Amino acid sequence: MQKSYTYLLSNATRTMLYVGVTSDLYTRIMQHKNGEGSLFTKKYHLKYLLYFEEFISINQAISREKQLKNWHKDWKWNLIRSLNPELRDLFEGLR
Repeated sequence: MQKSYTYLLSNATRTMLYVGVTSDLYTRIMQHKNGEGSLFTKKYHLKYLLYFEEFISINQAISREKQLKNWHKDWKWNLIRSLNPELRDLFEGLR
C-alpha cells in the first residue's frame, strides 16, 4: 500500500488552519505554495506546513482528517505545538 498523509497548513501570521489529506505530501504542499491548492488555501494564503502524520493507507488518513476537522481550533494548535513548538514550516525537511 502507498503511504498517505494528513497535514495541517497555516498562513504566515499563524492565524488560520487548514486540514488536508494526500498520498504525495511533497507534491501537494508544492501545489499549495504555488497557489494551486484548494480555493480556501489560496484565498487565505495557507502554505506553511506545520504538522503532518503518515499512514499506511489513504482510508486511515481520511479518517484522521475527518477527526481533526471536528476538533476545536485550540486542540489543533496544541497538537501542532506538541511536535513543532516554534511553528516552523516543515516543508524544507521533506526532501
